[in-house]
Amino acid sequence: MSNRRELPESPYLAAIAGRTPSHTPVWFMRQAGRSLPEYRALRANHRMLDACFDAELVTEITLQPIRRHHVDAAILFSDIVVPLRGAGVDLDIVPDVGPVIAHPIRTADDLSGIGRLDPAAVAPVADAVSALVGELGATPLIGFAGAPFTLASYLVEGGPSRHHERTKAMMLGEPALWHRLMEALTEVTIAFLQLQVDAGVDALQLFDSWAGTLSLADYRHYVLPHSARVFDALAPAGVPMTHFGVGAAELLGAMSEAIGPQAAGMVGVDWRTALVDAAGRVGPGRALQGNLDPVVLLAGWDVVEPAARAVHDDGRAAIAAGAAGHVFNLGHGVLPATDPGLLTDLVALVHSL
Repeated sequence: MSNRRELPESPYLAAIAGRTPSHTPVWFMRQAGRSLPEYRALRANHRMLDACFDAELVTEITLQPIRRHHVDAAILFSDIVVPLRGAGVDLDIVPDVGPVIAHPIRTADDLSGIGRLDPAAVAPVADAVSALVGELGATPLIGFAGAPFTLASYLVEGGPSRHHERTKAMMLGEPALWHRLMEALTEVTIAFLQLQVDAGVDALQLFDSWAGTLSLADYRHYVLPHSARVFDALAPAGVPMTHFGVGAAELLGAMSEAIGPQAAGMVGVDWRTALVDAAGRVGPGRALQGNLDPVVLLAGWDVVEPAARAVHDDGRAAIAAGAAGHVFNLGHGVLPATDPGLLTDLVALVHSL
């Protein structure tokens, strides 16, 4: 049974739903993590994957940017490969590398390595969500998962990949195997998101980080039906959902379609596409999230301030062009070298606008 809260004053939830927020809401992808000294102190004695399965650590790390930056939403501290581990996949998150899969998926026989999500295996995630709901007060909590395509890329490649050669070769050359893999990952993703909803998250975000490697035609044929299945399965929960990809300018319309007809849906936009242009691609009535280039934050406040004002103005123009609302964010995650003080000042600036 869901522990969902009513948060009528949340600027984040208002913007997604097309209501007028009290101020432009702002949060940052990867706001909890590598840029924060308090996070690095905690991680000194804990491996990344171990931290993701420790409810107390997940709770504390999720809360750190709320205390420091006063952002308008928290996002659950986790990793997109956590549900894969919960489904029996042998993997690790290697420092300075990323997720590494012990036995990559290359043949039909390899699919047996992906089981159903074991709720007991990911129980610490649900426990952390329940604890956070009690700690966050009026600040909404965003749950998340990796989209089937991005999970498939890690599984087929065996780890991070620049060109996703093996993934696309399987997709194009062995479509029956590909769709079986995507169907299995879709079910794992749905189960993981539903677990978070049942524990009390207020919103969801589906990260299809590597979808931008695809053409629009390939995305529509090989990916869209599976991502749409995720959104469709979670729609009855009634939580607003966001769809995000990197380098996905040509896919924004299709990614918006995947969300479906629900009233509160949002598309994340990276820094390569103006928000007003994105509004035309995703269609009227859809909120937008983004899209300051994370590298701008490495250039100092004299560069950050005018760039942030420009993104804010672009968001207002997008709303005038038909977008339901605008949530200020980066175009991708916070970079490790980012000065946390600049992030705090950026939040204050956006709120003042």
